[in-house]
Amino acid sequence: MKTYIIAEAGVNHNGDVNLAKKLVDIAVKAEANAVKFQTWITENVMSKTAPKAEYQIVNTGSQESQFEMEKKLELTFDEFIELKNYCDENRIEFLSTPFDFESADFLINSLKLSTIKIPSGEITNAPLLLYIAKHHKNIILSTGMATVAEIQQALGVIAFGLINDKTSPSIEAFESAYISEQGQQLLKERVRLLHCTTEYPAPIDEINLLAMKSMSKVFGLPVGYSDHTEGIEISIAAVALGATIIEKHITYDKNAEGPDHAASIEPLELNKMVESIRNVEKSIGNGIKIPSKSELKNREIARKSLVASEAIKSGEYFSDANLAIKRPGSGMSPFYYWELQNQKATRDFNIDEEIN
Repeated sequence: MKTYIIAEAGVNHNGDVNLAKKLVDIAVKAEANAVKFQTWITENVMSKTAPKAEYQIVNTGSQESQFEMEKKLELTFDEFIELKNYCDENRIEFLSTPFDFESADFLINSLKLSTIKIPSGEITNAPLLLYIAKHHKNIILSTGMATVAEIQQALGVIAFGLINDKTSPSIEAFESAYISEQGQQLLKERVRLLHCTTEYPAPIDEINLLAMKSMSKVFGLPVGYSDHTEGIEISIAAVALGATIIEKHITYDKNAEGPDHAASIEPLELNKMVESIRNVEKSIGNGIKIPSKSELKNREIARKSLVASEAIKSGEYFSDANLAIKRPGSGMSPFYYWELQNQKATRDFNIDEEIN
């Protein structure tokens, strides 16, 4: 099964729809499966006094508030319609992350997306999770900053929404939906999880890729990796460990102005990442340890056989003194070395002649 590769354009368009299209072009050229943006209305998402994250201050300064920064990066719904059409024309899936109800409604009912990506910061936003789940879309849920208990709570809300019965929402109803057979089945049909370390860039020693395996075992759902590290090697390693999805921030220039460019990869890196992931996929195989087709022709050349270390006459006993182990491996296997001891030769053997 091929890894689903999401080129995360995010806000690296800097509020310019033409730059957003340039990011789509980069994703298309690299043969990513999807390009993802972020959809929000700033007034619905944050207060005017909301502080910037540390990495945002480092990359954009402290002169403007987070509200002012986000307002500059916001695209209109009309521009997203234009972007969705552009993606359709270029045969790449358009994805976007909603951060508020109005944006979720737009992505679901106007753009009619089949998959909704829920970001790590919204994993505790139960009303938004419920609203999305009730529309029976496929869901990719990022889990940065979350504990196992918080992920389970979020999945309980989603299961409740997918079941979509007439019960009033409550913590008890969410728990009941999560443990129900119907809820578990619907989660398996609709939900994929992403492991993530929510820092930009994320420190290598805090990535904990093995958490993917733990999450897969605990929740029984496909797990991928949303990569905020510098470079591409961690995404490649995640695929080798079984990631079903890779999400990676992309940019046209790491030095461009904006909060996320510095922690993103440029076009050549994206090309290399996609190529490397596809090679890793080919290398994984089926897990059955048998010789490959290309190996078979090398067995006789690389292995060894029992040969005469000196001339042996018919009737003479084989022994340590007259046996050697040498290439090629076209004769008797060295596994029979001890069985051959003290047996008589049935014919003459020359030096280096294979014993048979």
